[in-house]
Amino acid sequence: MSDYAVVDPATGETLKTYPTISDGDLQDAIARGYAARTSWGRETSLEERVAAIRKVAAAHNDRQRELAEIIVREMGKPIEQAIGEVEFSAAIYEYYCDNAERFLADEPIELLDGEGSAVIKRSPMGLLLGIMPWNFPYYQVARFAGPNLIIGNTILLKHAPQCPESSAAMADIFHEAGVPEDAYINIYATNDQIADVIADPRVIGVSLTGSGRAGAAVAELAGRHLKKVVLELGGSDPFIVLGADDLDSVVESAVGGRLDNTGQSCNAAKRFVVIDSLYDEFLEKFTAALTAVEPGDPKQDDTAMGPLSSATAADRLDAQVKEALDAGAKLAAGGGRDGTFFKTAVITDITPDNPAYTQEFFGPVAQVYKVASEEEAVKVANDTPYGLGSYVFTNDEAQALRVADQIEAGMVYVNVVGADGVELPFGGTKASGFGRELGKYGADEFVNKKLIRIG
Repeated sequence: MSDYAVVDPATGETLKTYPTISDGDLQDAIARGYAARTSWGRETSLEERVAAIRKVAAAHNDRQRELAEIIVREMGKPIEQAIGEVEFSAAIYEYYCDNAERFLADEPIELLDGEGSAVIKRSPMGLLLGIMPWNFPYYQVARFAGPNLIIGNTILLKHAPQCPESSAAMADIFHEAGVPEDAYINIYATNDQIADVIADPRVIGVSLTGSGRAGAAVAELAGRHLKKVVLELGGSDPFIVLGADDLDSVVESAVGGRLDNTGQSCNAAKRFVVIDSLYDEFLEKFTAALTAVEPGDPKQDDTAMGPLSSATAADRLDAQVKEALDAGAKLAAGGGRDGTFFKTAVITDITPDNPAYTQEFFGPVAQVYKVASEEEAVKVANDTPYGLGSYVFTNDEAQALRVADQIEAGMVYVNVVGADGVELPFGGTKASGFGRELGKYGADEFVNKKLIRIG
């Protein structure tokens, strides 16, 4: 059986398999990508690279429904959310096209001593390896490939084994738009083969979005071979509720923050940390609203929550919930599964010695914690191995800024969810990885910032 296959998580049916790349073809791909770094990165003008990526954006917009339907059958994303992902991906490409000249402009440095001048010139690094996850098949590629192709880097793209159709569609789009076939190469490679790619001296850097286990393995290999790495890993983001003029609105945000992509987002709100004066009312309203959302057919336009991405994902989440309850947590509401369709659930009374306290729950299960003070809220929020995103809800502006400053995370959103933007840097700290994507900072990871000092 091929490692790469489209298996509809809603039905379990294997729709199509794709052959894994041979070792010989993989070596050929590395050689082609390495050779293309000169023609694409140095001989092709910035204007020409931007023009190609603008066509990539246009193709995403023109083929929204078609592209969205691919990932519905690959990983079960509800169709309306899938269309939204395609639209957002197009916006990422457009953003980097609009800002390429500014982001790559020479940066003069004011000299403190001596005559002459100094300038930082930004240039491509060379051949990069991108290792992408299944949960946002287009968006993840856009935020890696968009800026790096414009910069002039070339790319080997290894997508998740359950996303071969979408990765092939993207490769076709890039090539039809004018990106040379050797500048963007889609590879269906095994983990062992990827280890060889990372070790290859022709590959200059690696970007991975995925699990902590995968990130640690890639970072170890990359470090051994002195490769630059960007890692966007898991998260168990806190959603802190300290005050509210309209609790119903906060609850609506909490439900939305938990259930986007059927709860399978690294930066989803997962741990709800609520001040004691609001806890009972919040818990009542939140459990009612969350459990009112039922999983349904992801192909239908009105479906808000589909199946989990695979039977393996459903088994893993089911085991986590059972382990948490066996260790003393309480099921406040919801729960249960039907194959890959997992019902929403709310768990309370999770103590620090419960395994769930430090785990990431990838699916529609929420943890709710009661705290007695702002200080305790910050302590609980930070008491996690992860540090990706976070959310703070309060009607006190000074408190919002004070708490935001203390949160150990790469991102803090105050009184808002779903506010990611193409211009906003995305990334974390601690076990959630390092480096940034999106925004100006996302275009500054894989560039050679060359100093030229003239006397």
